[in-house]
This record gives sequence, structure tokens and C-alpha cells, in this order.
Amino acid sequence: MVQHVNYITSISTKSTTIKEKRFMSKDNPTLIESATFPRHVIAEIQRAAKTGIYDIRGFGAKREIPTFDDLVFLGASTSRYPLEGYREKCTTEVVLGNRFAKKPIHLKTPITIAGMSFGSLSAQAKESLGRGATIAGTSTTTGDGGMTPEERGHSKTLVYQYLPSRYGMNPDDLRRADAIEIVLGQGAKPGGGGMLLGQKISPRVAQMRNLPEGIDQRSACRHPDWTGPDDLEIKIQELREITNWEKPIYVKVGATRVFYDVTLAVKAGADVVVVDGMQGGTAATQDVFIEHVGIPTLPAVRMAVEALQEMDMHRKVQLIVSGGIRSGADVAKALALGADAVAIGTAALIALGDQSPEFDEDYKAIGSAAGFWDDYQQGNDPAGITTQDPELAKRLDPKLGGRRLANYLNVLTLELQTLARACGKSHVHNLEPEDMVALTMEAAAMAGVPLAGTGWIPGKNGV
Repeated sequence: MVQHVNYITSISTKSTTIKEKRFMSKDNPTLIESATFPRHVIAEIQRAAKTGIYDIRGFGAKREIPTFDDLVFLGASTSRYPLEGYREKCTTEVVLGNRFAKKPIHLKTPITIAGMSFGSLSAQAKESLGRGATIAGTSTTTGDGGMTPEERGHSKTLVYQYLPSRYGMNPDDLRRADAIEIVLGQGAKPGGGGMLLGQKISPRVAQMRNLPEGIDQRSACRHPDWTGPDDLEIKIQELREITNWEKPIYVKVGATRVFYDVTLAVKAGADVVVVDGMQGGTAATQDVFIEHVGIPTLPAVRMAVEALQEMDMHRKVQLIVSGGIRSGADVAKALALGADAVAIGTAALIALGDQSPEFDEDYKAIGSAAGFWDDYQQGNDPAGITTQDPELAKRLDPKLGGRRLANYLNVLTLELQTLARACGKSHVHNLEPEDMVALTMEAAAMAGVPLAGTGWIPGKNGV
């Protein structure tokens, strides 16, 4: 008899395409769970039949997909010499937006904080992100709904997102920002608009967004005043004139048709391109979007770099990659594939204290558990991070949260340096694809690096 295993991860997700373990009942070994209709799929069908409403949740894709974990580095030994950690430098500085902007951004580390809105996050969380990023010498990003005094006041370098909704947008904040990010898409929901449930539309959020309190907010899926790359070019010119050509202009796309999207963004005049893979998180959207639209971050990096190289714009227009970045190894692999920097969102929230086991009983009270990210879209996060409840928000100390985030960013940077030194690199941008091999055929094909122990890249040269 096969021993029954309680496989909670598979049960918690609604996706029908996640790899499943086959279950056998310990009480009756003739009972085998269907691979097509496992228990979580049955539960979702029954929920949909009962409510008549599609499932809405936060976080990002839960399905198992190829990630940076499927790549490994080839450390130096004889054919290449590693760098000694205490005597030989490995620098991490990065400059973003030096194509046209008068005042490009200079960062101490190539790890930035992705856009997350006030509304999705509490004011305390936004302040924590600003504090932590400033200590670490990097930038943070506003998100939908505008700029808060807490965020601007504690962020040395702040990127202002210009989204289809235009909630909270005004020219004064554009000028107060250090860079502007035009958001065309998001990894969790490319082709879909933003969503913020009414539970999070507090009086302050409503005032900033000019919305009624307590009413679900749904943003447009595209910008209202342009329909294509020619109009995007005009908009970029307008933003440059508003900011006296000082601010770098980013263009962010969700990872789908990456090669063409990056090409058009560069032709429209972007200083920096941000590509967000399907592992990227969101405050709330349809589960069917999260699990079934977009491509993983791993192939998205390669496709973006190929587009930049074809235009002879690689390293001239900087590439930021986001979506599922967790460790210094992930950062190093993204840079080795050709990215200039990465952005973290979910990992930053975890660093602040989200998903902490200390709140496990509170998580269970809302129908979730630490590590599962379910029902967060309703704004009842016990850690006080993804909420507008004033009593819950008080649980997050911005100073402590900022220190925790800074510690995490410093660890990522040290891990990145360690791996770069091991490959004999004096700057993290000197990492390259030939420093890596893949452990699976899928990762080899997606990343464009050889399968370990071979020179074979699936799909290359017609093979």
C-alpha cells in the first residue's frame, strides 16, 4: 500500500495544470485521486458553481515552472582564476537611464524594489520599503494610486509609475520623482488591468484615487490616450518635456511577446526597459490570469536581451528583470543572461515580515496559513503589510521593517558578489551566459545555455 501524503501546496492552488502527485487513500488503496480532477480542482468547480464569480487572489503563479534554480554556474579553477574575496574587488554599482536623461540614476546595487501601490500596501509598508532601499543604496517604486509622503520622504531614489488608471497622477509628483516608469503590463496579468478590492479602499486611498470608499477598483488594461508604439513615443516626449529631460523614462511590460515589446519600447525612446515574468505578484487579479497568461522570467530575460542585441542597444538601454527573484543566485543568473538589474516585490514583503510563522494562528483565522498567500486580496494581512486596516497596519514598525529589508538586500548583494568572484569577474555585469549550464532541457532551451556536460542548446541550429 502506498502511504498517503498530505500535499498541501497542490491543494491550495486553483490551477489545473500544476504537476500533481497521485494520491492513494491510506484507508482504501483502491481509491486513487484523478490527475485531471484532483481535489483542489473539484473544490474550485464547486466554488464557481456556488458563487457564480471567478476566483480572485493575490501573489503570483503557483504552478511549477522552470526557474533560475535550473541553471548552475561554472566556477573558475584552472582554465579561469577566481577572485580572492578579501583582496580583489568585485563591484556592483549600476547606472540606469543614461541614454537621454540629464540625471541618470546611480545605484550601489543592481537590486531594486518593484512597484507596489499604497492601497495594496499599508503606509507603514511603503515607508519601510523606502527606508530599507535607501540604507542599501537602491531605488523603490510607487505603484498604482500615486506617491505618498511617507514613501517620498524616506526614499532617496524613487521611481514614479505612470499607469493606465492614472490614479493619483499629477505633474508635480512626476517632477518630484527621480525616474518615471510607464507601465504597459505586469507579469501576473499581462493584458489585464489592475484590481484593488473595496476592502482596501480606505478614506485615504479613496481620496488619493478620487474613488468612492469601499468600492472595488478596476483599472484599465491599456493607457487611455494612445493605441500603439507611435503614440507611446509621443507620450515619452511629453513626459521628458514635463520633467525638463532630467528623469530617466522606464517602460515596463509583462512577459509575453517579449522580443517585439522590447524592440518597440526602445524605438519609442525608453531609457530603461523592465520585463516582468509570470512569477511576478499582484495585489489581486483573476486566478485564471495568474496561472494561464504570460511566460516565465527565465525565457523572458533571454528574449529581451536578444532584442536589445539585435538593435545594438544592449547595455545602452538598461534592462531590469522582475518576477520571482528570491536570492543572490537568482540575481547573478539574471545578470549573467544579460540583465542590468533586477526588481523584487514579493521577496521584499517577506523580508518586511509577511508570511511569518509568528502570525500563523491569525493566518488560519482568515482561511490561509503562513506561506500560502490566500485571501490577502481582502486586506486582512496579520503582518500589517498588505492591508489598509489601521489596527493591523500598526503591527509593522517602519524602522524595523526598513532594517530587515536593508539586511536582506545586503545579503543578496553579497551572494551576487560571491558568485561573480567565483567565476573570476571583477564586476557583476561581467557575468555572461557561458558562465552557466542548465540542468534540464527546458531550462537550456529557454535560457539559451548548454545542457550540463554537453554543448547542446535545444532549438539551436535546428536541433
